[in-house]
Amino acid sequence: MRSNVPTVVAAVILAACSTPKPDSATPDTVASAKPDSSRPIASPSGFNQPEAVRYDPDQDLYFVGNWGTGAPDAKDNNGYISRMTPEGKIEQPKFIAGGTNGATLHAPRGMTIVGDTLWVVDADAVRGFNRRTGAPLATADFSAFKLGFLNDIAAGPDALYVTDTGTDLLYRIAGGRVTVAVQKGKLGSPNGITWDAGNHRFIIVPWAGDSTIKAWIAGSKTVSVVGAKSGGTQFDGVEVLGGDRVLVSAQSDSSLYLFTGGTGHPIIKTGGAPADIAVDTKRNRVAVPFVDRGLVEIWQLR
Repeated sequence: MRSNVPTVVAAVILAACSTPKPDSATPDTVASAKPDSSRPIASPSGFNQPEAVRYDPDQDLYFVGNWGTGAPDAKDNNGYISRMTPEGKIEQPKFIAGGTNGATLHAPRGMTIVGDTLWVVDADAVRGFNRRTGAPLATADFSAFKLGFLNDIAAGPDALYVTDTGTDLLYRIAGGRVTVAVQKGKLGSPNGITWDAGNHRFIIVPWAGDSTIKAWIAGSKTVSVVGAKSGGTQFDGVEVLGGDRVLVSAQSDSSLYLFTGGTGHPIIKTGGAPADIAVDTKRNRVAVPFVDRGLVEIWQLR
């Protein structure tokens, strides 16, 4: 079970994965995770089914992935990625857009940054774009696999890892190859994934199952539990805030949960079902997208 990509694409993927320097490095400046108030500091709208955000600390901006019109599994090439300032101004509505400038993008989900490449999970592939110009760079093809719902992505020291919520699998992309990293039955419909640099492991949160936060070391055959049941279910986005603190979005009760010391509790009540979040490490803020509301909430952490 593997999928080869063209030689040029493989070279790009291999180069990106050899020295990843993932954007999910621990934001040590985040002292704690308590909301400044009961309201977001900004709620920019005008998006079309925004499912994920990714903060680029180098350019000091957010990327916002939009499904566009239609179903998220439709191969309609009308998805796009917006550029948004830290204050919530939509700087460029369609920075990358399916069907424009050679880009293919159906329904962008999770994103991660490796060097100058913005890796984006799509309905049937993982696509790489230049994070400064938006130019398409690479495609990791998943056509050899029976997919459920490709969802989120994270970069570790050795490769890119992608969750499939629908088939309960974790995929690995390295050296131009797509392989299965973790078999079904261990992750509980994995949704969000992020690299925990301080502990040299991945943190994975489930959409279904027992609602526990899991940790996985690349190459290991076992998955450990690092966060107990918290009341929230249908977890989506996840960010490591440093130490043992993990921030997770829960759609079941429209909340953001802080897990610390193995237990979690809600710290922010959002205005709807939160999707794939991102932390602004310069301002200690979290951006929260809402697919059905067409907007992103930006909340202060302190």
